[in-house]
Amino acid sequence: MVKRSRIVAFILVVLLIGSTMGATTKNILNHIKLGLDLQGGFEVLYEVKPAKKGQKIDKDVLASTAEALDKRINVLGVSEPNIQIEGKNRIRVQLAGVKDQNRAREILSTQANLSFRDVNDKLMMDGADLKQGGAKQTFDENGKPSVSLTLKSADKFAKVTKDISNRPYGSNLLVIWLDYKEGKDSFKSEMTKKDPKYLSAPTVNQVFNQNTVSIVGNFTVKEAQTLASLLKAGSLPVKLKEVYSTSVGAKFGENALHDTVFAGIIGVILIYLFMIFYYRFPGFISTITLSIYIFLVLLIFDWMNGVLTLPGIAAIILGVGMAVDANIITYERIREELKVGKSIKSAFQAGEQHAFTAIFDANLTTILTAGVLFFYGNSSVKGFATMLIVSVLMSFLTNVYGARFLLGLWVHSGLLKNKHGWFSVRQSQIRSINENVDTINLPTRFDRFDFVKVRNKIFLLSGVLLVVGIVIITIFRMNLGIDFSSGTRVEVQSKTPLTTSKVKDAFTEQHLTPDDIVISGDKKQIGAVRMIGVLSQKEIAELKSDFKKKFGYEPNVSTVSPTVGKELAKNAFFAVLFASIGIILYVSLRFEAYMAIAAVAAILHDAFFMIAIFSITRLEVDLNFIAAILTIIGYSNHDTIVTFDRVRENMQKKKRLKTVQDIADVVNVSIRQTLTRSFNTVLTVLITVICLMVFGSPSIRNFSIALFVGLIVGVYSSVFIAGSLWYVFKCKELKKKGVIKTVKEKKKYSDQPQV
Repeated sequence: MVKRSRIVAFILVVLLIGSTMGATTKNILNHIKLGLDLQGGFEVLYEVKPAKKGQKIDKDVLASTAEALDKRINVLGVSEPNIQIEGKNRIRVQLAGVKDQNRAREILSTQANLSFRDVNDKLMMDGADLKQGGAKQTFDENGKPSVSLTLKSADKFAKVTKDISNRPYGSNLLVIWLDYKEGKDSFKSEMTKKDPKYLSAPTVNQVFNQNTVSIVGNFTVKEAQTLASLLKAGSLPVKLKEVYSTSVGAKFGENALHDTVFAGIIGVILIYLFMIFYYRFPGFISTITLSIYIFLVLLIFDWMNGVLTLPGIAAIILGVGMAVDANIITYERIREELKVGKSIKSAFQAGEQHAFTAIFDANLTTILTAGVLFFYGNSSVKGFATMLIVSVLMSFLTNVYGARFLLGLWVHSGLLKNKHGWFSVRQSQIRSINENVDTINLPTRFDRFDFVKVRNKIFLLSGVLLVVGIVIITIFRMNLGIDFSSGTRVEVQSKTPLTTSKVKDAFTEQHLTPDDIVISGDKKQIGAVRMIGVLSQKEIAELKSDFKKKFGYEPNVSTVSPTVGKELAKNAFFAVLFASIGIILYVSLRFEAYMAIAAVAAILHDAFFMIAIFSITRLEVDLNFIAAILTIIGYSNHDTIVTFDRVRENMQKKKRLKTVQDIADVVNVSIRQTLTRSFNTVLTVLITVICLMVFGSPSIRNFSIALFVGLIVGVYSSVFIAGSLWYVFKCKELKKKGVIKTVKEKKKYSDQPQV
């Protein structure tokens, strides 16, 4: 009997969700905050140092410094700055969308300690004598830009001016400094050097009993406004040293956003077409749940007040490919149940039940690696990790429970009864229920492959490749980016095609020597330049200004100090280490220790090959590469766990493994049964990665290449290495326990090629 009410319910639910998504998506997209790599801006990491002897940098000092920086940012008009205290003595500032990056940098880092001194450099008054907020940009009687100050005490200013005015001519000067440095030779020598910290030196001939002072120097209006803003915001209680910075021009951000979103749209459309073509009606259901998944990821991220970055968009796109894995696992299990002769309703229930544990374990280990990535990554990597965690959680909600609910409405309606073709199962593939065939005995298209038998050849191949990889890394080493080696990286974008010599000449004019220049882009309009040494704030400002005139766009400039470079390298090592330990512990608890060891051996194998390939191709290794390695560790383990979950299930059906052949059968059958799922999953993820490589932003090109290599190596290790390693460990265990007892059994084991 057909229950049409369930079909009506399906249509109403889909219409309700679809209309809600259609009505709110635009508003959500407009409301999500974009990171500096998508709208331009800059990020800087300061090391906080004492401003005077004996000062201790504690939590209170860091908090007051962050508050002072926030006041200065308000002057810039940046609506949603991000200021974070990191560790014991660091503060990270992110300003997305700031237009004048040079001015912003100057306002943030200037101490803004105003001092009034005599010609002998004796301090007469300082910034503590200014009234809070008592500075503004004005014009003098001649129309020149000036800065008007309001003092706390008119009496103190009267005493100072009386003292100065009584001095001989030439010494009756009140010298005004910003961020005065102790140990200067003399006032006159500093004037001849045109010290930028020197503001003015008015002659004092009379006593001024007033609380206002006007600073008149050779200011432009913009300089006077900046000085007034700094003084109004107040001085910093500490000294700040730049140890890491990165800046992105607005045009770079705009192009990156457009290219990566376009790549994502193409990738998602291709995945939708594949799912509908291969899985038919369940594939159509998955397109609905995947659309809901994308919507929910963006909605949750908006609720979290998160900042969407370029790696974050890549995580969403990658997440679509990984999210569809839950559908693929479930649909493959349903198809298996249908092939052994079960009804569509029974197959649906059994398939959902058997698929759940594999999906749960695989997703949990992916969250584990993403959590490690979040803990040890910098800001952009944290954004990627956050989006990956949200993606996995929303994937589980929509593509497990959501897909089960929507497909269940159709299955329980009775409309799909005997319509096996809707599940991409041909009538000739269905066994009679009377044949009493279980899924473990179900033939597959891969039955001719004996994965256990060829294990020694696989181990030998991987061993040789590992040795070659070690030699390659020893000879070529890694092409470390500034994230790990320190230095400066500049990305130049031009309105006309670039050449290496043209870019080199532009740097030479700035008295800078580039270490490496790479020209890229379809029209050769992007140049990536790496330099040894960290550029100063002044050098960065001059470089940005000059290159904007030369090439039409402001370049991206990133700097990493040697200290931070070492820390990032150390954090990358610990990230991989702790992710591996976490996986060993989890898989040991959920499965068994031998499976955990085999899984970790497989993921370390994958990580090493990614490193070796990057070494020989000389592709730059940066923090995004580490993010790619950890993503592949999570994905490869995800794939391996699905296989081991089937091994565990088939072991339970076998009741007890008594012989080597029993172990080999379980491994071979499990791999064959999950191989279609492995290929289809890696195909869907590869589709998204290839789209990122071809259509995405050049900024994440190396990240996409690392994922591409890792995905291929990952499916290889999951299919050919992890299961075979477990087979070897399990055989040795049986031998030690004496389960292999007879001479015949011992000979049978010894005849098997040993590792």
